[in-house]
Amino acid sequence: MSTAPSPATSAPSAVTVNDFSLQVATANGSGSQTANNVLLRSLFRMGVPVSGKNLFPSNIQGLPTWFTIRASRHGYIGRKRELDVLVLMNPETSAADTLAAAPGTSVVYERKLAVEKLRDDLRLFAVPFAELAAKLPLPPEQAKLRRLLVNMIYVGVLSDLMGIDPVEIEASLRKQLGGKAKAIDLNLAALRVGLDYAAATFAEKLPHRVERMDATAGKLIIDGNSASALGCLFSGATVCTWYPITPSSSLCETFIELCDRHRTDPATGRTAAAIVQAEDEIASIGMVLGAGWAGARAFTATSGPGISLMSELIGYGYYAEIPAVIFDVQRVGPSTGLPTRTMQGDVLLCHTNSHGDGRHPVLFPSSPEECFTMAQEAFDLAERLQTPVFVLTDLDLGMNNWMADPFPFSDAPFDRGKVLDADGVERLKETWGRYRDLDGDGIPWRTLPGTDHPRAAFFTRGSGHDERAAYTEKPDDYVRNVERLARKLETGRALLPKPVVEERPGAKAALLAFGTSHYGTAEGRDRLEREHGLPLDYLRLRALPLGDEARDFLERHEVVYVVEQNRDAQLAGLLREALPSCASRLVSVLQYDGLPLDATTVVDGVLAHARPEGGAR
Repeated sequence: MSTAPSPATSAPSAVTVNDFSLQVATANGSGSQTANNVLLRSLFRMGVPVSGKNLFPSNIQGLPTWFTIRASRHGYIGRKRELDVLVLMNPETSAADTLAAAPGTSVVYERKLAVEKLRDDLRLFAVPFAELAAKLPLPPEQAKLRRLLVNMIYVGVLSDLMGIDPVEIEASLRKQLGGKAKAIDLNLAALRVGLDYAAATFAEKLPHRVERMDATAGKLIIDGNSASALGCLFSGATVCTWYPITPSSSLCETFIELCDRHRTDPATGRTAAAIVQAEDEIASIGMVLGAGWAGARAFTATSGPGISLMSELIGYGYYAEIPAVIFDVQRVGPSTGLPTRTMQGDVLLCHTNSHGDGRHPVLFPSSPEECFTMAQEAFDLAERLQTPVFVLTDLDLGMNNWMADPFPFSDAPFDRGKVLDADGVERLKETWGRYRDLDGDGIPWRTLPGTDHPRAAFFTRGSGHDERAAYTEKPDDYVRNVERLARKLETGRALLPKPVVEERPGAKAALLAFGTSHYGTAEGRDRLEREHGLPLDYLRLRALPLGDEARDFLERHEVVYVVEQNRDAQLAGLLREALPSCASRLVSVLQYDGLPLDATTVVDGVLAHARPEGGAR
């Protein structure tokens, strides 16, 4: 069987430089993670803007996994629906992956898979990966490594076929494997086998090529969970309590590593932080509230099922007015749902959490940089407003690899809010009450346990209480209390992160997105103007409740396309509730299949409304 490109597709193609989506299909547990990360970092080191997304199973080893690299000289790093290059290594999915490919897609595959029998309209590159791995000079006790090293062979093949610099691959490999000299040598040998085979076998290369750019200088690659953990460290958080759940676990695990490195006294071995893996999510949020009540900066990280379990105690934190920060790294629900897929389905759950009346501040980071900065803002807000604050990310941002600028360092002091020491209590004397609003912003003064003043103590009640924290069931007392809590949230509007607004000449309609929906929305917006002559303004929402800037933006546009990743248009519903006069202007563009939002979904969704029959609206 020939290993050259199939005759039906061997005609020369126009070369596309630094603009492609490459997907590697392997099996979970096959050792492909190292190879895929090396590929990603090699492109990054060549100066090409990239992102990497890992689609992996939620249960046992051996099931299919796909890793997708988006490279774009234009800087687009969201998911691209259309794949340009496929690497097929998994027999279980090779047929389906092949049949789903668009005509003309370049496919590099294990020769035994016989992909050429399924399609004659693809650019096929058959490689005997297993045979090449069998020739690697390994001692008998290391023979099992061949199934792992085969992954580095496909990296070598792609290096030749696409022009990825082997020098950068080697540098990326050394960084990935640290100082493991034997592992580095073995992988370099496998890389060379793949390079040599492709160079000798395929005279024609892939039409998607890689050339050096200078678009990544000074940048880094990091996942959102790591960035959030770093933000917690810089925010002065000293208490982390959590229960493991995909896709949030790595946030707390990274915080543990950071505290071991930066908050541990080398002389005593004592760590200046309390990190507890609780018995469940209910216990974890209870510990966070206890620590926040005592004056510590405390947080937990979870996902939708965990938030559901925490709801009663979140309501307690709201009503008793205790600072807490909660990271919700969203996955697909309801119930267990799809634990290893991404979604924006917890907007309502977080903003309106708990029974009874209540609203919570919610922050929407869209990048690792914002995961870092918003983590710090969340702790300031929680203490300033004396309430639980949510940081709402998702699996795509939290667990995948993103290009980022260096994180900004702030030497601004922490905002601890309205905290009274003994002198402050003495100064206010009888005018002070734990739940009394003295200046009209809805936020009372609080004291911390141990404050040395006879008036400093108070009951922290989740039941009915008056301004002095005394138990009461009087209707008027309850009404005054919950109205003050609502007033406090109004105060919070001005403290929340402002939206990002971009305008274009002649635009009468607009797009609105948040979180990771930003990437597909921004790319789709460019395509709508470039390909369809449809200019659109754009607002990226960064927090709830809405501030004045977002309200003004909605009110001055005839149509606003609200892009979000859930079925029920949760954000659009909240916008309609907040601004009934704008309700008819809001048009939902939705994606909820568990995959990251792509630009084509945005383009199709806008055009379906703007030009329902092919004509201009």
